[in-house]
Amino acid sequence: MGTREESLPEALFTVDGTKIVTAEQWEKKRRPEILDLFREHVYGREAVKRPKNLGFKTVEKEGMMKGLSKRKKVNITFEGPGGVGLLRLLLFIPTQPVKPVPVFLLINNRRLEDEDPERDMRSPFWPAEYIISRGYAAAVFHVEDIDPDYNDGFQNGVHGIFDSPDQPRPSNAWGTISAWAWGASRVMDYFETDPEINSEQVALVGHSRGGKTALWAGAVDQRFAMVVSNNSGNTGAALSRGKKGETIQIINNGFPHWFTENYKNYNDKEYELPVDQHMLLSLIAPRLLYVASASDDYWADPESEFLSLVHAEPVYRLFGLHGLGTRQFPTLDSPVHRDNVGYHVRTGKHDLLEYDWQCFINFADYYLETGVSCKGLRSQ
Repeated sequence: MGTREESLPEALFTVDGTKIVTAEQWEKKRRPEILDLFREHVYGREAVKRPKNLGFKTVEKEGMMKGLSKRKKVNITFEGPGGVGLLRLLLFIPTQPVKPVPVFLLINNRRLEDEDPERDMRSPFWPAEYIISRGYAAAVFHVEDIDPDYNDGFQNGVHGIFDSPDQPRPSNAWGTISAWAWGASRVMDYFETDPEINSEQVALVGHSRGGKTALWAGAVDQRFAMVVSNNSGNTGAALSRGKKGETIQIINNGFPHWFTENYKNYNDKEYELPVDQHMLLSLIAPRLLYVASASDDYWADPESEFLSLVHAEPVYRLFGLHGLGTRQFPTLDSPVHRDNVGYHVRTGKHDLLEYDWQCFINFADYYLETGVSCKGLRSQ
């Protein structure tokens, strides 16, 4: 094992040095500790959980995709001291399968055109027709509905609605990634009200910064049955210690609004961070977890993404699962999976393509059919 692996913080030892040996200990003591460490040092503490006045308004249209699906446009509204917010969810539901159906939800951090509601434009980034053909509902929301992706001093989006403008901003306040993850949970709130959606079998997908968001949302909100990180890299799936390409300092300098102010204390000091990203992946156990890389994505560092998944295995073992079960980096375009954990490295560049979706859905077919669900789990 390399030096960076030997220096990784232990997921199974509590702050007071107690070793975690059972799943019950993990859920009651260590899991909340790790969540708190990530909130304090990396992603931030949310100003609000589920707003009391959350609202849903739906407009439906039958006969979409040549009769293969129904479209729902859902306006999710919320209100806080700073005003009213609107998150627009686009949802296609297969016409034929027995309801309720499982759903793939994409966090869209790219063009609005990639989620064309009329389906005049089809994008491999969100291949809704393909998702429908596999028997899943296809859902998407755009990050800009929740919070703008630029350094606006946290004046707009949900920060402007829920933060306290008369108070100094705390160094552990939530950043934009945490805000987007909050938005994903509000979509889950809607899914729990829709009788056509199996809210116990929701797969959350994100690419790049959206992948970082998906992982944090899946860590905080245990209602997501499956979490997919595609090319999420730094402060996503990849280990921070010894990472190639993008580092904590680079990401904080380039995107100062994404994380807490506290996170900047670890610029060029990854080895002083009390957590690393294998611990984030561990927070998703025992639920379904899929990490995907791309061979030419040096910036995200596929090896660090894979190793992070390897080091999440001890927590999966607490639940009687082996995790991925291998330290051998897989060959290109050869997905590997075992016991609720999957991985592939695709030939090519930093992107989300239909091949990736095929792998995600194959994985979901295999594990969701065995009865994996999130009944009784909650947002924390």
